[in-house]
Order: sequence, then structure tokens, then C-alpha cells
Amino acid sequence: MTKPNLQIALDQNSLADAVKIAHLAGPVVDIVEAGTILELQAGQQSIKVLREMFPEKIIVSDTKCADAGSTVAQNSKDAGADFMTVIDSATIATMKSAKSILAGIQVELYSAWNWDLAKKWREIGIDQVIYHQSRDALLAGEVWGKKDLDIVKEFIDMGFKVSVTGGLTLDTIKLFKGVPVYTFIAGRAITGKENPAAAARDFQDEIRKYWA
Repeated sequence: MTKPNLQIALDQNSLADAVKIAHLAGPVVDIVEAGTILELQAGQQSIKVLREMFPEKIIVSDTKCADAGSTVAQNSKDAGADFMTVIDSATIATMKSAKSILAGIQVELYSAWNWDLAKKWREIGIDQVIYHQSRDALLAGEVWGKKDLDIVKEFIDMGFKVSVTGGLTLDTIKLFKGVPVYTFIAGRAITGKENPAAAARDFQDEIRKYWA
């Protein structure tokens, strides 16, 4: 089974802070994300800088696009992004227009999706989703459970590459053993550590334990 990617989500309030962390942990991870907060603060420059720093890595523009799909996708593409996120509540027309510009469209799953919509996404050629554990569950102290795993597996069975995120820790990784997850996305579990590079290495080591 293919080893899942490790993605770092850079959601700092300044490009300077994001670059410092990216310089340390970026070489360790597989995918580097210009997070929504970072893009709101630094705009397309954040994507451009990350592309310059990591010319060979996948760069994600986490726009959570809800409208003007082709325009936002073109901006992200011109800045150097390989993938761009759209929110699950975006219309099929918005997703389709984004997909016409940038092949790597990822639908972020929050509360607006259903299985019928997921089928429509596949029909227009979208093959990536990002599954979030419920924020309410996280605030209640819950961890990833069978319900989450079953949803992830169903999306995989439909032909999606599934990335997972939301309070991921090293202990979370083993819960997905045997599941062909595409990417584990970690934010503060890496960026919030005193040594982001070591934290990223710990994640990579933990992933390799279960995906040889």
C-alpha cells in the first residue's frame, strides 16, 4: 500500500512567520499548504514564496473557494499552486469552472455535503476530498472513531483520494492502518512545536510504521 503524504498547513498570521516554519519543516513533509489565514494576510505572495522555496513539492492553495471558481483557480495556478481547495457548499458550477483551470481541485468537507453531491463531484472529474473530523467532536474531547473511518473508506471506494485533517496527533495515525489515505494534514501539531522539523519527522516515522 502506498505511503500517505504528510502535508503541513501553514496558517500563520504573517508570511515571515510561515517562512521560518517552512524553512525548518518543509524539507521533511511531502506537501506544503498556504493556509487560508496565511492567504488572507499575504495573498498570492504566500503561494509564490512557497513555490520558490520548494520547486519540487506539491503546493496547496487553501482558498476554500465558494464562488468565482475559474478566477480563483487561475490566480492560484499563476502563483504556483498545484492544488486548490473549494468549500463543500460551493455550487457544482463553481467547482466545474475551477476544475477547468486547475486539475488539482480538493473539496473540503464540512457540513454541506452528502453522498449525492459527492457523486456529482466525481461526474465532473473531481477526485480529491478533504475530510475533517467534526469541530464539535474535537471540542468535546472526542477522537477519530469508526464513523469517521467508515466515511473515509466510502469516499475511497467511490474513487476519491482522501486527505484527513482535524486535530491529528501521532496517536491518530495508527487508527487508519490498512486504509489507503492519500494525505495526512497537520497544522499546529507541527507548526506549534518548538522544533517543527522534528515534529514533522515524528509524523513521517509514524506513518511509515503502518505503510511500508
